[in-house]
This record gives sequence, structure tokens and C-alpha cells, in this order.
Amino acid sequence: MSQDHTVKAFDEDITRLRGLIAEMGGLSEVALHNAIEAMVKGDQELASEVVRRDKEIDVLESEVDKLSVRIIALRAPMADDLREVIAALKIAGVVERIGDYAKNIAKRVGQIDGRDRFEPLTLLPTMADLASEMVHDVLTAYSARDAALALEVIAADEKVDAFYNSIFRNLVSHMVENPATISSAAQLLFVAKNIERIGDHATNVAEMVHFAATGDYPADAD
Repeated sequence: MSQDHTVKAFDEDITRLRGLIAEMGGLSEVALHNAIEAMVKGDQELASEVVRRDKEIDVLESEVDKLSVRIIALRAPMADDLREVIAALKIAGVVERIGDYAKNIAKRVGQIDGRDRFEPLTLLPTMADLASEMVHDVLTAYSARDAALALEVIAADEKVDAFYNSIFRNLVSHMVENPATISSAAQLLFVAKNIERIGDHATNVAEMVHFAATGDYPADAD
């Protein structure tokens, strides 16, 4: 009876861990969406909200850390169960960084002049949507321990990279042809790079999910 109680308690803790990470992921997705919308529209109020709400993600990460330590101390998980807890710790840290990238984008909203002159502003939302979809899918994969979906997320990163390369070339050309726009174009380059890094972080999470589910990292993982 005691063993059944212990197993049930562990399962409840793991469910709580997954719920916290899913909540973190949802907040990060919203933060990225709102940051890009604020960037395109020049909405400083929305940008400030993104920056302000980043603390909510930080609080959730702290809860994941505390719960993970408690699980390891009280439950002494082994093998698959230990992998699950360690993966949760690492994933929470990565998702917190994704929230930071969204915050960084929001902070640049007030530094873009002449938005109508920049074609990449029409591309950044699509690029951000791809990155956000990667975050959503990888957290779904984590919740379901779906190694196949994790591999799909890894493959999707190529599309985000392609967007970044296209935006980079466009903005560099714009700066060469219109030196007066260098400052604003550089800010947009930082925005594109932050989105590209979100895609990279989603890929890192996907590799952890694959490991948690199978015990092995994907063949192409560094």
C-alpha cells in the first residue's frame, strides 16, 4: 500500500512538473506574439506589458526548480524517471530564455523609426509564427513523450534559419543603400536574431525531449 502511495505521489509530482512547463511555454508563446505585434505596430504599451509579464515566467521556472529538487530528494527516481526530472529542469531553463528573447524584442520597439520603409517587418511575423509553432510543438512532444514530434521540431528549424538569412540580406542591402536607416535596420537585425535563437532553443528542447523519451539524443545532435 505504501509503495502504491509512493508511485501515485511521484506521478502527481511529474504531472505538476509538466503542467508548470506547459504554463511557461504558453506564456512564452504569448510574449513572442505580443512582442512582434508591438514591433510591427510601434505599440509601446503592449511592449511594456511583455517586459512586465516576463517575471511570471521567471516565477514558474523557480517553481520547477524547487519541485524538481524535492522530487529527487524525496522520491529518489531512477532510470526513466530520473531522466524525466532532469529533462524538466533543463527544459524550464530553456523556456525561460525564450521568454527573455521575447522581452528583448519588446524592448526594441521604441527604437525603430520609419517602419513603412522596412520590408522585413512584413517577414518577421511569419518567422516568429514558425518559431512559436516550434515552441508549441516541442512542449506538446514533451508532455506526450513524443520522440517523433521532437524530430519534426528539429527539422523545422531550417525554415526559421532560412527566414533569418533572407531578412539579414535584405536589411544589410537596405543599410548600404540608405545609410540614414542603419540604426533602425540594426535593431531589426537584432529582432530577427532573437527569433532565430528561439528556434535554436526549441531545437535544444526537442533534443532533450527525444533523450527523455528514448534514452538517446537524435543522431544529428551536437
